[in-house]
Amino acid sequence: MLFDTHTHLTDEAFDDDRADVIQRALDAGVERMVAVGFDLESSRAAVALAENRDSVYAAAGIHPCHVHEACEEDYREIEKLLEHPSVIAVGETGIDLHYDRSTYPLQETSFRRHMEWGGSTGLPVIVHDREAHAEVMAMLDEFHGEETTAILHCFTGDAAMAERAVSLGCFLGFGGIATFKNSTVGEVVSGLPAECILVETDAPYLAPVPHRGRRNEPSYLVNTAEAVARHRAVTVDELARTTTQNANKVFRIH
Repeated sequence: MLFDTHTHLTDEAFDDDRADVIQRALDAGVERMVAVGFDLESSRAAVALAENRDSVYAAAGIHPCHVHEACEEDYREIEKLLEHPSVIAVGETGIDLHYDRSTYPLQETSFRRHMEWGGSTGLPVIVHDREAHAEVMAMLDEFHGEETTAILHCFTGDAAMAERAVSLGCFLGFGGIATFKNSTVGEVVSGLPAECILVETDAPYLAPVPHRGRRNEPSYLVNTAEAVARHRAVTVDELARTTTQNANKVFRIH
């Protein structure tokens, strides 16, 4: 069994065949998926989807690229959604300095708010990091020792950053980039403790080889799992078993 710990199943890219996408994932052995929100509307949609699908769970939050669109009422409504039984994580939050550095103050404030929610609810916080390794690690350092567990989704940092994140109690999610020929992700994941590794698709984005360039979907998690297993010199079955156990632990699924 595989667990896709980060997918955007409510994205409009799946509007025409969402049920088929979920069924293909189940048929491929991806038996659990987290539909991750990036704003209030998508967070509500993720909750609604999870309510109707035993295989789907939800995460609610404001993505750093959407903080400039969010108002205080949005944050209050997100906080309410965190009480829903289908919601197993806070986020997606974090820092993205790739597109618009001018919103960094808003991103930082939003990120801190999500981390505080993680501490108050006991839910893990799903963290986005794009061209912001130092800024993200500074926030994780700030909350070290608090009752907050972070998941560094789509991890692209180096081995030193990974080691530091693990020392702070973080889980690291690896997606399609692990299958890319020129990626250094394989070198990083090969040296990590098994108990901190998660696998994900980030669908509909970042499709793995041999689907690169196409719409990603949770069934393609099998390709990523094969790559991560190869990098770690373990069988796919062992990798699947370990990463699913890790996901169940961090999301507190029994």
